[in-house]
Amino acid sequence: MDHSSDEEIDASGSDSEMDEYENEAYEELKDGKLRVKISNETFACPFCPQKKRQAYLYKDLLQHASGVGKSRSQKRSTKEKANHLALVKYLEKDLTAAGRTSKPVGETDPHSDCSHVEKMDVSQSEMDNCEDKSYEELKNGNHQVKISDETFTCPYCPTKKRKRDYVYQDLLQHANGVGKSLSEKRTAKEKADHLALVKYLEKDLAAAGSSSKPAGKTENLSSCSQNDKFVWPWTGIAVNLPTRRAEDGRFVGESGSKFRDELKSRGFNPTRVHPLWNFRGHSGTAVVEFNKDWPGLHNAISFEKAYEADQQGKKEWFASSGEKSGIYCWVARADDYNSNNIIGEHLRKIGDVRTISDLIEEEARKQDKLVFNLTNVIETKNRYLKEMELRCSETSASLNKLVQEKEKLLHAYNEEIRKIQTGARDHFQKILNDHEKIKLQLESHKKELEMRGSELEKREAKNESDRRTLSEEIEKNAVRNSSLELAALEQQKADEDVLKLAEDQKRQKEELHNRIIRLEKQLDAKQALELEIERLRGALNVMKHMEDDGDVEVLRKMDAIIKNLREKEGELNDLEALNQTLIVRERKSNDELQDARKELINGLKEISSRAHIGVKRMGELDSKPFLEAMKRKYNNEEAEDRASEICSLWEEYLKDPDWHPFKVVMVDGKHQEIIDEEDEKLSRLRDEMGDEACMSVTTSLIQVNEYNPSGRYIISELWNYKEGKKATLGEGVSFLLSRWKALKRKREG
Repeated sequence: MDHSSDEEIDASGSDSEMDEYENEAYEELKDGKLRVKISNETFACPFCPQKKRQAYLYKDLLQHASGVGKSRSQKRSTKEKANHLALVKYLEKDLTAAGRTSKPVGETDPHSDCSHVEKMDVSQSEMDNCEDKSYEELKNGNHQVKISDETFTCPYCPTKKRKRDYVYQDLLQHANGVGKSLSEKRTAKEKADHLALVKYLEKDLAAAGSSSKPAGKTENLSSCSQNDKFVWPWTGIAVNLPTRRAEDGRFVGESGSKFRDELKSRGFNPTRVHPLWNFRGHSGTAVVEFNKDWPGLHNAISFEKAYEADQQGKKEWFASSGEKSGIYCWVARADDYNSNNIIGEHLRKIGDVRTISDLIEEEARKQDKLVFNLTNVIETKNRYLKEMELRCSETSASLNKLVQEKEKLLHAYNEEIRKIQTGARDHFQKILNDHEKIKLQLESHKKELEMRGSELEKREAKNESDRRTLSEEIEKNAVRNSSLELAALEQQKADEDVLKLAEDQKRQKEELHNRIIRLEKQLDAKQALELEIERLRGALNVMKHMEDDGDVEVLRKMDAIIKNLREKEGELNDLEALNQTLIVRERKSNDELQDARKELINGLKEISSRAHIGVKRMGELDSKPFLEAMKRKYNNEEAEDRASEICSLWEEYLKDPDWHPFKVVMVDGKHQEIIDEEDEKLSRLRDEMGDEACMSVTTSLIQVNEYNPSGRYIISELWNYKEGKKATLGEGVSFLLSRWKALKRKREG
């Protein structure tokens, strides 16, 4: 046997090995040794690793098992593919009831109730009458279907849902789909109208759709119906192939390549002949594969007709149960595809059942799409070509204009250069003459300088070594002195800044205290003066009432009171002006103190210390409780990532002004805001992360609500960690002075 025959036997041997594995796995699945069904709707693949295993729906598991079983990847072992093919067989045979829930919409159920069937039977006659009536209206031209030679429209769809235009095949497919629809949303009249449209398109407008048919199809399809269901890719079946029993007890037969060459010599042109093997060896059957195109179908039909003419076709094979001789062949159809034997199993692995009309429509759609795309490409290219031609003409005109301008400029430039060169030549000659004169003078001066230089070199040679030594010592001393001076200046500047800051703070504090005392005294004086003014006004009113008595003494007292009242009012105005001036100064001092506090906070930020005075970020979320909660669920590395994600999420919640988990309660007769413990987010956080994480979030909420309720962002504050409260400016300055004195003692020591 030749080398190709050896390869066929090896491949067939691997097929038999797969069949054995497949049967063994199928028996284990039937016996319940492997679990597939998890619940009524979910299933699992028992042959996938535990790490990759997941829950599937029935259709998804069937698709997964079929994909692995039919995979051609070398990474999949023979046993793994066989196991998944056994799972496909088990799902289709033993678990088909579980997959009924995933049945496509519109698929008929053989066990549907009788009322629905009766309803369909009753409405059938009405649909036929309505279909005939609509067909007559279409023939009489009552409805417009054809818009142009290539575009059509559906007259029975609403205007809002109607497409602008259809290709012939698309409209035919649309009318067929609506007319044969089983959806209850479609009325009987609507289905009948679309069936009439199908009839009208096929009978009266068939010539309009002929342009979309591929050339050369009719001659290949003359001997078979377009609705016949074939196995695609086109496949033939050969049975009763001669076999013999080998020494090991298994059956062997001729190679597929020999039978293929025989068929090629007869003009059928198959691409491959694949013998089918099982656990007993060669099964005596083979699958003949043809090309996927229309000539391939023509060869397959010719192949079938030739064996039918020899009385060795499908009909003769199944005609009687007597002994048969010779090879019987036919083209694989739907009944062969669905058969429960080795041929049916192999056909289901390699192909699918398709009708010729389906393939014609698919090819027509592809051709129409290709023509449409090519038309768009040509139109785009033509537009681009016109644009390029326009640009080219514009560019050519501009280039001609530029060339003419360039020639004019070049001529003017050459004339100018000629004049400049003539003038430059004369000027250069004059300079050359002057240069010769100066050169002679310089040579004489040079000789004199050389003589003087030799004398100076002799005098300077004696002091050269002393000068070098002295300059080196001066440089060293200068470097040392500059370093010491810089250090001293920096130290003195730092000392002066700290003392100045402390003195300024102390002086401003004293001034503020004195101003407060003066303001209090002035306020008391102002109040006393206002009382005196009111008293005088009252007395004045009394005097006015007594004015009618004509008493001279009363008039005199009234004048004195009026005069005194005006003086008091002037003093009151002066006090108010002084008070306003002091208030402005107080605000200015307060602003300076706030600026000093900010500078102190910024300075303490850079100092890494565990002292009792420092800077605290108010409203910052503590991530430690979140990390501890995550460590209880995950390992250290994953816990850190999870805790970081959750902290970032809660920081965004804290910044959200729309989230306000506070409620107002009465405390000692006063309204006070407290945390709402029943808030949905806080309750969920407490249940998922624990009390410590919830306490961290509530603490940050209280701080944000106290120090920055409007902005909802973190701010820095001077904090006394020892007493757990906000530190005063004096405490911060005292802490800074103590640190400065300690550093000074270290430097001096």
